[in-house]
Amino acid sequence: MSKISDAFIGKKAFIPFITGGDPDIPTTEKLIHTLAEAGADIIEIGIPFSDPVAEGPVIEAADERALKNGFSVDKLFTMIKRVRETVKLPLLFMTYYNPVFGYGAEKFCKNAFDAGINGLIVPDLPYEESGELRLIANENGLELISLIAPTSKKRIEKIAKNAEGFLYCVSSLGVTGIRSDFGNYVREMIETAKIYSDIPCAVGFGISNPEQAKSACEFADGVIIGSAIVKICAEYGTQCVPYVKDFAASIVKAIK
Repeated sequence: MSKISDAFIGKKAFIPFITGGDPDIPTTEKLIHTLAEAGADIIEIGIPFSDPVAEGPVIEAADERALKNGFSVDKLFTMIKRVRETVKLPLLFMTYYNPVFGYGAEKFCKNAFDAGINGLIVPDLPYEESGELRLIANENGLELISLIAPTSKKRIEKIAKNAEGFLYCVSSLGVTGIRSDFGNYVREMIETAKIYSDIPCAVGFGISNPEQAKSACEFADGVIIGSAIVKICAEYGTQCVPYVKDFAASIVKAIK
């Protein structure tokens, strides 16, 4: 059984995203504990990268802050090991392919698993080109999360049938960020995926408040919220933890 998929059983899943090392590693550590306490079902941790092509200005700025503050992947691995002493829910890395390739894919996946990571999301790696990394990830105990978007269309069948953990359903074209509404195509995209697989489908990119989260969960199995949380971290810096906790609790209440 997949620990990631299991997080969706009997409930709608809340998957918060935070940028690793923003504003620093100790705050990221506190945020993981706090989000778990607030009711998150899976936590997604972004690995800062100098050219985050899928990110909007909020997360791009968070990457810059973390990198300026001395972020390194090895520091993140060490912190995750500490977190794992008490936090039991699934933890995912969202990373671009370049940091994985630069670190060495085999070494990266092994060290991530040893630290306590359950899966990877690599938004700039198309499904058709993911076979090699998927094999390496699986051999090292990790699941590689697949993404579908409004442009996927005929590819949805193939992607859904081979998806692991959950299917990351990108709600709109473009980069991450806060949006005001979502079209019917998101619902249709999930309905299409469900024809071919019973894998959980979580909606990400743009959900920023309890009302949107509740609305998305009418047809999705969970929601992924990133920019709205990272914006709080940007505003309050090392003092952001209680504010993030309040926001997370409001999402949990709305969808559960």
